[in-house]
Amino acid sequence: MDMVIKEIKDEAIAGNIPIVLDDTIDFIRKFIEEQEIKNILEIGTAVGYSAIMMASLNDDIRVITIERDEERYFKALENIKKVGLEDRITLIYKDALDVSLEGPFDMIFLDAAKSQNIKFFNKFGLALKPHGFIITDNLNFHGYVDKDPEEIESKNIRGIVKKTQEFKQFLIENERYETMFYDIGDGISISEKVV
Repeated sequence: MDMVIKEIKDEAIAGNIPIVLDDTIDFIRKFIEEQEIKNILEIGTAVGYSAIMMASLNDDIRVITIERDEERYFKALENIKKVGLEDRITLIYKDALDVSLEGPFDMIFLDAAKSQNIKFFNKFGLALKPHGFIITDNLNFHGYVDKDPEEIESKNIRGIVKKTQEFKQFLIENERYETMFYDIGDGISISEKVV
């Protein structure tokens, strides 16, 4: 399986498909093991790499993952079958904001459109069990988030940076969750549902 996973990763990188960084997924996998997490919801499948990395940790782990891009969805299906995890990874082809799920989930991994993080957090947080966790990736957004948005030339990047800064503030002020920020990979947060 390791060789197949490496092929999936290498192909994604060669195709400029954003996948979770090595130190980030290593940190998340360790966290899943430490917290004995079994039911995971992922927003943003891409080609299935992170879902595979999480599900392959333990035979008891189940992942539901949502992808809205058709080409990536079919590639993820293919990759999940390649590693024989189709019985433990459920792939949904839809915009996550149009998906309703009951849960309860032990953990939610947000790795989709950064501008929608607050909406994803509020919507899917309802399906998170008490003392479950929401992990959000790319909170440094390649080092741009610490910059003044007005100094960023690209309007698109400037918009993502502003939304990411707003999301970080939302996490800090959210009394229903206790959030820790980690300077790992491209920056992640772990928010525990306490209320």
